[in-house]
Amino acid sequence: MHDGIVGGKVSVPYSRPYMVYIRDKISKQTCGGFLVREDYVMTAASCKKSNLMIYLGVNDTNFLPDGIEVDPVPHPEFSMKRRGHDIMLLKLKTPATLNKIVSIITLPKNENEEISKNCLFMGWGWKQYHDESPSNVLKETNVTLIDSENCGTADTLCSKGSTGPAMGDAGGPLVCGGVAQGIVSFSKNKPNASYLKGYIHISQYLPWIQSIMMSPTTPETIDQAYISGTFVPTPDDKSQNPSVFCL
Repeated sequence: MHDGIVGGKVSVPYSRPYMVYIRDKISKQTCGGFLVREDYVMTAASCKKSNLMIYLGVNDTNFLPDGIEVDPVPHPEFSMKRRGHDIMLLKLKTPATLNKIVSIITLPKNENEEISKNCLFMGWGWKQYHDESPSNVLKETNVTLIDSENCGTADTLCSKGSTGPAMGDAGGPLVCGGVAQGIVSFSKNKPNASYLKGYIHISQYLPWIQSIMMSPTTPETIDQAYISGTFVPTPDDKSQNPSVFCL
């Protein structure tokens, strides 16, 4: 069994029933996500691929249930060439059946909702930042948010330290007080060898989220730029800032 999430512990099986395992059918590359309605999963736009499948009620990825096909709806302003807007909704072609191991997590109520500094993150990502060994079981760890002025743009939340999400954890939820407040997006090397972890601030995107989820149809036209190279930085991303990488 591999250890996942840097500094994490194994989650109690099925204790995070909103967690979603996302995998590309062709490349087998993976991300995390979370169920926000019976027919919608939220994840990072940097996880966009053309052949995504989602799996609900997963504890051990060696034993996956039947997958569900989705229609990806990334934020229209997202680009792999710069940080920000790293949020995507996945419209399930077959709505989820809610039960003890599959359920919905609450989203923020408004853009100014106060957030607890003590949060929780979970995923199936690498056990070390430079170790390509994903966890087969769900793991989780506590993180503490830092002040926004030390983080970046208004649509970003941050934590720092030697523990937290790693490669393969992108798209998973940052859960604070039982509410999904963030989406795992990026990690940045710091001079003292610690890592700054960035999460998309969900409340800043509530109007966009509501416009998609309330729409009777899923947008059919998706920019093809979102389809390729979205699980790791593109060469342009690395040349602009080699210390920043998508998770």
